[in-house]
Amino acid sequence: MTSFSPAPGTSPVQGLHHLTVMASDPQRNVDFYTQVLGQRLVKVTVNFDDPGTYHLYYGDQTGQPGTIMTHFPWPGAQRGVRGNGEVVALAYSVPAASQAYWQARLAQHGLNATASTRFGQPVLTFEDPDGTWIELAFDDGVPVQPWPASPVPADHELRGFHSVTAWVRDTDAVRQLLVGQLGFTEVGTEADPQGARTRFRGSGDGVGLFVDVVERPGQPRGTFGAGSVHHVALRTRDDAEQEAYMASLNAAGYRPTPVQDRQYFHSIYFREPNGVLFEIATDAPGFPDDEAVEELGRHLKLPAWFEPQRAQIEAHVPRILNREYGVTIGSRNLNGQTAPAEPEADGHGVQVLTAGRPLTDARVAMVLLHGRGGTAADILSLEGQFNLSAFTYLAPQADGNTWYPQSFLAPLAQNQPYLDRALATIDAVMSELAAQDIPASRVVLGGFSQGACLALEYASRTSERLGGVIAFSGGLITLDQTGDLSGTPVFMGVDPRDGHIPLSRFEETATNLRARGADVDARVIPGLGHTINADELNAARALMNRVASALS
Repeated sequence: MTSFSPAPGTSPVQGLHHLTVMASDPQRNVDFYTQVLGQRLVKVTVNFDDPGTYHLYYGDQTGQPGTIMTHFPWPGAQRGVRGNGEVVALAYSVPAASQAYWQARLAQHGLNATASTRFGQPVLTFEDPDGTWIELAFDDGVPVQPWPASPVPADHELRGFHSVTAWVRDTDAVRQLLVGQLGFTEVGTEADPQGARTRFRGSGDGVGLFVDVVERPGQPRGTFGAGSVHHVALRTRDDAEQEAYMASLNAAGYRPTPVQDRQYFHSIYFREPNGVLFEIATDAPGFPDDEAVEELGRHLKLPAWFEPQRAQIEAHVPRILNREYGVTIGSRNLNGQTAPAEPEADGHGVQVLTAGRPLTDARVAMVLLHGRGGTAADILSLEGQFNLSAFTYLAPQADGNTWYPQSFLAPLAQNQPYLDRALATIDAVMSELAAQDIPASRVVLGGFSQGACLALEYASRTSERLGGVIAFSGGLITLDQTGDLSGTPVFMGVDPRDGHIPLSRFEETATNLRARGADVDARVIPGLGHTINADELNAARALMNRVASALS
């Protein structure tokens, strides 16, 4: 039997902290969680790894741990497919006497709810607008801080989380983590339509106590997209205990990330062997840390490091209406963006930042393309990490901080004429380099996220052989190009669970480029997240050195 041996400085985990899900339409997401489920929008901020995307938090009046549902809404994102290796459902605790009320309320909003019984408790299951399974467990759980402005009467309000459900190949691997490492207690096992359901209970006495695991051996893994759960976060009391857990999890082979500052809590991330991504998050400092309780959800809040970009970010994020207050946040209209300025063939009108060796003194160049919501200055900061003095570095700036408005997987027409203009911008920069006697064969084209997709697409379409291509978290926009890429070195890296770059598209991209002769180093990096790590930078540096050394 698996038993808990607490690591020094740790105590059993209390239970659930928050759940983070990918969505599509931000306004639809806000309306569903506030107007249908009656949750408070407690914080509007941005994805710290992709500041052009909202991060929306819903919960009780102050967003206490165990009540926090969070979403990254990415307009136009394709819907995910449920499968093994992920959390597939979130259950809220609801007063037992409220079942009839919620059945009627869900029907009124056109939601088809399925009734079942789980560990002796009635449960209703339905889908949110993106297909996430939301459940109501009628159990008279511990009350939370009520939200007085909720459209749901106080007697029927949701009482924070009850449980999450994960689908896995092997329950024992989760047992070893939850019980053996984190101090959960195994409650029991019962039959489920998908397989054996095992319940684990955290040590707390409040909300969000349960993690359910359904064993489905031989079943396919999930495909990440809109409606998919990105990760489930568990609670730890403070930074010191989190550090202790990071050490003990690392010793046990779970390879947690370093501590990430998420402004309202601090986080570490790791996967268990089935692939479920867990986070351990601190309770403090909490959502009222940067605005008064009565102001929560009224404003776009940014961490200090993004404040200098506030004007660009506010211009880029979609306009949403918080109906709780009647306030509008963001300014971009998803149904009619203003077209970016047409770049001139000679490069005039394109803002390009530079670093490294002076252009007039360089023989090799790197062109860097920022991601959605990023800036030329952001991506140009990689120059210091590459630290290769032979290179001149150029970073063009996209109008409105985005190269094209929709997902790179959206129908091509939805990203036109913006995509063609973005490709023309790169052409203008390449023409300027050629005028300075730096031909395409001595240029490394690189990018992150949306910029990586654009770099790959340009390399796929251009008739000139590039010195190399570096794509940090990207994939080809189109797969129908047939040009010869013989000998072109390409580095690509991605997290297998990246919410923006599906693993299937990443793999299709690598296959396409290799079939056309490119020398592709494609790395799938578990736990990378939507960011750039040291191993990727080392691989990119090695590719760049190959280009520079070819001149000697």
